[in-house]
Amino acid sequence: MNLHERRWRIASTFLLAMITASMSTIQSTALGRQFPKFDLSRLLGTVFKPTFGRTICILIDLPDLAEAKDYAFLKNPARAVQKRAYDYFYQGLKKGVADELVLKGGEMYAYTQTTGSNLDLPDDCVDMSGRKLSLEKDIYPNYDIILCISTFSATAPLTAFAKQYGFRGATLHGLNEVILNSGLAVDYEEVSRDAEKLRLAMTRSDWVEIDFTVENGPDMSIHLDLNRQEAQKSHGLCQGDAPDIANLPAGEVYFVPTSAEGTFPLKYEDGTLGKLTVTGGRIIKAELIEGHQATIDAHNAKLADDPMTGVLGELGFGTQVLPVSGADIQDEKVLGTCHMATGRDDHLGGHITPAQFKRHQNATHDDILFAPHKTPNFDIKQARMHRDGKIQVLIEHFQPCRYLLDALASE
Repeated sequence: MNLHERRWRIASTFLLAMITASMSTIQSTALGRQFPKFDLSRLLGTVFKPTFGRTICILIDLPDLAEAKDYAFLKNPARAVQKRAYDYFYQGLKKGVADELVLKGGEMYAYTQTTGSNLDLPDDCVDMSGRKLSLEKDIYPNYDIILCISTFSATAPLTAFAKQYGFRGATLHGLNEVILNSGLAVDYEEVSRDAEKLRLAMTRSDWVEIDFTVENGPDMSIHLDLNRQEAQKSHGLCQGDAPDIANLPAGEVYFVPTSAEGTFPLKYEDGTLGKLTVTGGRIIKAELIEGHQATIDAHNAKLADDPMTGVLGELGFGTQVLPVSGADIQDEKVLGTCHMATGRDDHLGGHITPAQFKRHQNATHDDILFAPHKTPNFDIKQARMHRDGKIQVLIEHFQPCRYLLDALASE
């Protein structure tokens, strides 16, 4: 173990000790945590361990590809994610990181922004001179490592293309300054070790149940069957030559539910709070708790028109101690939170593909995050799992319980 690894192990042990203290919470511990400065070389070197002469490029998404020519998007304040891709990744590679890691390329390309999370990507793209290219002909076959820094997640489509064309990569959608200085500044070898500890503690579960209490609303509970499947982990490492896509920031243990029954609360984007009923692994109706009835009506219409939009395709649990970033890509990785997702899950090893949806624009993968900053008007009273004939409590009131903390403390 080198000095860098020893320092991270000591820091990790200290964080765990703080969490287990009676007055500490994940949220307060995260706020007090000191992160090292973002270092692109350390991030890419740890995540990919690239060998001599590997080629790398950056993909961004733009609503109008004309903004790519001569980097015109840099002048548009609405393109903050894309500007960070340029400032921290493109310029970082050009100013020495590519040479340090013996990487070739470093070009930036843009594709037309999709309208939702994990929708299939258009094939047309352009370089920064505005020259029209094809992702499948000009990009995927010609690079070993592809970094996609975008508005909407592209993990699902890029995972499929990685297997087809043999590249590795990472998706970093919604990138902001908090993520850069916390979730992307951590040691991903350590993140991977912690994720594996929790994966082993939860794998081959029979089921998980989550109880919710809602302010001015009914108590709810959902039962998710897992059928003793092997738990999977998003741990950030994408090393070796096997085609794969890392979703960064990483740090979660997840399952593909085989079925589900019950009810759970959902906070819609406009603040409306609804009660969702799940039967046979699928949301079948939404009911208003507070807010706008029109929002509930629109959701019910979508469920009726395209029932696959209500299928629960993921159950995930965060594994890291990180501050709130305001972006689900990081906030779902926080220990003590959990999330479900509706829609396609083929990139997670599930069987829900875009072809099963009535409408192409509905073939998204949409996370439903339960976290105190995002859902302050309801609480996870308890999340528990059944495994090996025993019930283990995992989370209470957005805090990890002893079972998970003991797993993290194990060697």
